[in-house]
Amino acid sequence: MTNTHEANEQTPSRSVVVTGGSRGIGLATAQGLAREGHKVAVFSRSGEAPAGLLGVACDVRDAESVKKALQVATDANGPIEVLVANAGVTDDKLLLRMDEDSFTDVLDTNLVGAYRLVKETVGPMLRARGGRIIFVSSVVAYAGSPGQANYAASKAGLVGLARSLARELGPRGITCNVVAPGFVETDMTAELTEERRDDIRKSVPLARFAEASEVASVIGFLASDQASYVTGAVIPVDGGLGMGH
Repeated sequence: MTNTHEANEQTPSRSVVVTGGSRGIGLATAQGLAREGHKVAVFSRSGEAPAGLLGVACDVRDAESVKKALQVATDANGPIEVLVANAGVTDDKLLLRMDEDSFTDVLDTNLVGAYRLVKETVGPMLRARGGRIIFVSSVVAYAGSPGQANYAASKAGLVGLARSLARELGPRGITCNVVAPGFVETDMTAELTEERRDDIRKSVPLARFAEASEVASVIGFLASDQASYVTGAVIPVDGGLGMGH
């Protein structure tokens, strides 16, 4: 992406919401979009955000919490023009040990939470005849992973949701796309044993984990005017891990 001065000349400042934006991919995305001159609200359960970003408390599992958070962001920055649905959780267990709550709780955050956000933001986008919706999925959505049936199902569901919305909303100038990261250097992956990290690196053609900023740059592209004719796409940012799926 270009520097801030050049980007501001090419793309007008927009009102942006990034969920799960207090760390990792979400934080890198929020900071990157802010550097491009956009007005960015970061949604998280804590409501905390670094200087320069609007922190808003939001639990995507709760429809009323979503409505209130979006109202706060709209009052501060104007109608939402870019939505980055990044909030996600894991609860890894082998199927025989996975109770129904473990399955549905992950879907409620990762997939139904995205639905709640889109449901509340799409009205102003329709009236404006334009907008950007970006879902953060995972390589696990199409490659699968033992012990992650719930997580994989939720992230695969985002692809179907995005492609349906791309067809439904496209005639009104709204794009809907998916970014599918692989293994990224985050707090979550930092907890893996070094042996497990080595095994993962061996499976990735680029032989390393991604930096959060590398995923954020792709999200930034999809949020920009340069991506005005990209919709219904699933863009892997996985170092080649998911090739063939």
